[in-house]
Amino acid sequence: EGVCGEAGGGGYVRQAPSLGNDHPNVARDLNNLALLLQDTNHLAEAEPLMRRALAIDEASYGCEHPNVAIRLNNLAQLLQATNRLVEAEPLMRRALAIDEASYGNDNPDVAIRFNNLAGLLQATNRLAEAEPLMRRALAIDEASYGDVHPKVAIRLNNLALLLHSTNRLEEAEPLYRRAQAIDEANYGNNHPKVAIRLSNLAQLLQATNRLAEAELLMRRALAIDETSYDNNHPKLATRLNNLAQLLQATNRLAEAEPLMRRALAIDEASYGNAHPNVARDLNNLANFLRDINLLAEAEPLSGRAARIFLASLGMDHPNTQKVKENYLKILQAQSLPETEIEAKLAALEHPG
Repeated sequence: EGVCGEAGGGGYVRQAPSLGNDHPNVARDLNNLALLLQDTNHLAEAEPLMRRALAIDEASYGCEHPNVAIRLNNLAQLLQATNRLVEAEPLMRRALAIDEASYGNDNPDVAIRFNNLAGLLQATNRLAEAEPLMRRALAIDEASYGDVHPKVAIRLNNLALLLHSTNRLEEAEPLYRRAQAIDEANYGNNHPKVAIRLSNLAQLLQATNRLAEAELLMRRALAIDETSYDNNHPKLATRLNNLAQLLQATNRLAEAEPLMRRALAIDEASYGNAHPNVARDLNNLANFLRDINLLAEAEPLSGRAARIFLASLGMDHPNTQKVKENYLKILQAQSLPETEIEAKLAALEHPG
């Protein structure tokens, strides 16, 4: 274990003969390499480097140093990306406490910690806790950087996502559009950050039945990411999935299905078979197959999606409940006996 109680370990592929393996400069290099590996979706390789960097900085600086907060934050982000939310949360809270003690409550580093913790709270459906943290992070960054800084765009986008998820669409839309304008001004029109803004705004436009405008933005976001990442990157799966949903909504089923299957294949290769993103893709494909009356093919996909969400999010999470409801619809559409339906639903919680 690290000296402050966090798990350490993991190897480092190169020695550092001039400084030794436990010098803070080595921790910095480990951290940077780990972030690169994370950005290129090599998460299993990134994690031990992050844990080693954390252990080095705890030993070098003590448990309450801002550098330790950085290492905690980065490790927590990776844990969240791999759906280990219970493990991630205390690291985020510890990083926040360190930075508040080090910098005060209105520092941009504190805004980062608020933002990241809010994202985890949103992912675990604690929206009432998440929103004030997001608003505080936005206020800090607007005061620190001005109204047109890329960091402000991040805060606007995240707050808009939360508002969108709670059906406050009129509040969310101007925040999405402001974030898009900021990033286009800072990065140009073809940057991956712009693709994120386009995709999120398109989702809102679809929800408000402005489908033609939504499709243009989705296709533009997909084109940006196809030129920015390799063909098997998870960001492409998100873009493909979103466009497929819109095509299905506009009854272009032959165009939608291959996009759904490609998104599922990418996410399975990237995250493994039990990740919530995979469950999302399975659920979408199962619903598509149900709608074209391929119920026998839809059922196992829907059941698998429900089991993944149940295992990762718990029975009470809205995503679990929604997917379980979709599974029930598929079972009922097959005119199965009520006893068989009940048995299949029970098997979600007690497989085998």
